[in-house]
Amino acid sequence: QNKNLGPMTSRKKFGIPWPECNDGLSYDDVVRASDAGATLIEFYSTKYKSSAPLQGWLQRIKSGQITVDGGVVTDSNTVLRVGSKLIYHRLPWKEPDAPHMIDVLYEDDDMIALNKPSGLQVLPGGLYQQRTILTQLQWEANNQGTCEMHKRLHPVPVHRLGRGTSGILLCAKTKLARARLASHFADGTSHVGGKRDTKQELGKIAKMYRALVSGIVENDKVTINQPIGIVKYPGVAKGLYVASESGKPALSVVDILETNIQENSTLVQVKIQSGRPHQIRIHLSFIGHPLLGDPLYGVGGQPKCLDCDFVDESFAEDGGYQRPTKPVPGDCGYYLHAHKLVLSHPTTNELIEIIAPLPSALHTAEEAKEIAIMQQTA
Repeated sequence: QNKNLGPMTSRKKFGIPWPECNDGLSYDDVVRASDAGATLIEFYSTKYKSSAPLQGWLQRIKSGQITVDGGVVTDSNTVLRVGSKLIYHRLPWKEPDAPHMIDVLYEDDDMIALNKPSGLQVLPGGLYQQRTILTQLQWEANNQGTCEMHKRLHPVPVHRLGRGTSGILLCAKTKLARARLASHFADGTSHVGGKRDTKQELGKIAKMYRALVSGIVENDKVTINQPIGIVKYPGVAKGLYVASESGKPALSVVDILETNIQENSTLVQVKIQSGRPHQIRIHLSFIGHPLLGDPLYGVGGQPKCLDCDFVDESFAEDGGYQRPTKPVPGDCGYYLHAHKLVLSHPTTNELIEIIAPLPSALHTAEEAKEIAIMQQTA
């Protein structure tokens, strides 16, 4: 039976405004035998060339950002010895704007479900090292600050949503809940395309999204099982996820809710069992209906711009590369909302349904009318 969405604490939202600059970062290395005899500049400019060009690394060394065995070294030709500890101190920087207030949709002793705003990254990466959901969860746990709290983990996200995607983000409060929820998500993904044991129910988690896509989708229902793989892409160190025959299986079931001939757009509901990165954006663009306003994916489940291998050699203040000029996965502008999550509770196995209220752009005409009536009567 479905569990109601209590118990909610009186705290319905949390968030601390972001400081002007973050605290910078430190990256540690220990010199291995294979690197002994190399100079400081050789070590950094070959090992970490995706972080900065040669001139950028020279600048970082000159400005005292690198220590060897605890002492600042500004001579780039210093020869390295086996076992030496190197630390590169990345200077604090002002991260791009991001929302900081987060609504709580559900909370109990094992987990917390948040309503992630569009524009807020889940985990640190790229230019966003501090302005993330993870940081706000840490700050909130410290705020609650009893000794009891410090013995426990602060809640951690068990899956990801793209920076531009809004809606339900599930976080675990205990190690056990974290392991079980992570396996729910992994199971759903691994069952797709594999041979399922027919006695087993269909996964322990189901995710429903709302999205606004470009063009008019003709069918009432579309099932997409296009595999998703990775290609090299400038500005994305680990590569970009795209529709690819040699990729991993992925399954999305799309229901058409409403078409808008005037705007040439379609409002859809997408149910996914698997959770490949950017799956919905890739799948909908694969069938010729990219998300309205998606800066990255074009028709066919590929990036709009793949042939631009041009690398900008100019570098930013801290010696690193400039932000890529081409669209990257975190860029916002599209409407995609994780609207509903049905899952088996990690410790009680009860079936729980969590709903994140829809942004107004994703309401059907009928829903918008109902809301307007409710507001008038209120």
